[in-house]
Amino acid sequence: MNNSSVKAQLDNIFAKDQILTDEPMKNHTTFKIGGPADFMLLPADPMQISRVIKEITGVPVFVMGNGSNLLVKDSGIRGVVIKISNNMNTISAQDNVLSCQSGALLSAIASVALKHSLGGFEFAAGIPGTLGGAVVMNAGAYDGEMKDVVVSTTYIDENGDLCETAEHSFGYRKSVFSGKKWIVTGAKIRLFQKDESAIQERMRCLSQCRRDKQPLECASAGSTFKRPEGYFAGKLIDDAGLRGHRIGGAQVSEKHCGFIINDGTATFDDVASLIRYVQDTVYQKFGVWLETEVKICGS
Repeated sequence: MNNSSVKAQLDNIFAKDQILTDEPMKNHTTFKIGGPADFMLLPADPMQISRVIKEITGVPVFVMGNGSNLLVKDSGIRGVVIKISNNMNTISAQDNVLSCQSGALLSAIASVALKHSLGGFEFAAGIPGTLGGAVVMNAGAYDGEMKDVVVSTTYIDENGDLCETAEHSFGYRKSVFSGKKWIVTGAKIRLFQKDESAIQERMRCLSQCRRDKQPLECASAGSTFKRPEGYFAGKLIDDAGLRGHRIGGAQVSEKHCGFIINDGTATFDDVASLIRYVQDTVYQKFGVWLETEVKICGS
């Protein structure tokens, strides 16, 4: 890959301030870990993304949102990273439906829903991610999942064409987009009329529950492991005697064993080694293999 040639092509699509070169990924992930991306792009609209797919051929493309579910290697990411966050985050309301771009934070969508007295999205108010990632992985918490509210999604397919679907094949932490080279650009969310004070109270209760039970004050990527069928990952890890276990700057949270946290000095290898140690230990003790919910990426 000739970076000079790629940069010249990108200059034909993006404004200067939309292209970041050798950008440290640690500045764009909640884990605060990750080496440089060759190019980070901040698209303003779906057509710019479409042009990247159609015109920048032979170059690896990685798509991210708020970086709240990523563990990036210290060597960074080769090729192009498309970051869809506050550069594509509009939200509009019509009747009971919110039309949102994929870079909108779930917390922002919840705030708009509250403003319009629309219930059904309270569960997502505290999830620290964007709509795009939430749709792809059918994000959920407490009493809700994205499958309960998403009615249609726009996306760019592997050919760079803009498409729309109402068929999502949602499952536990997966959707029709899982494993495909499709890029979510927006979605419509159908909610229902509800008393504003009741919405606010539900959001307050869930927020307090998160603060009480999760290490929100620490750098992490949220829940590290998926919930194994019939079990809770955090309890298995705790019962395996791993609460507080540490490798380098990575530690199993004392507050919630389902979280691996960065004490500020952790490297990718620290976290990856601790993940594997937890997996092996839990499997040896209970015969249950913990699959990661965190997405590991990089070259």
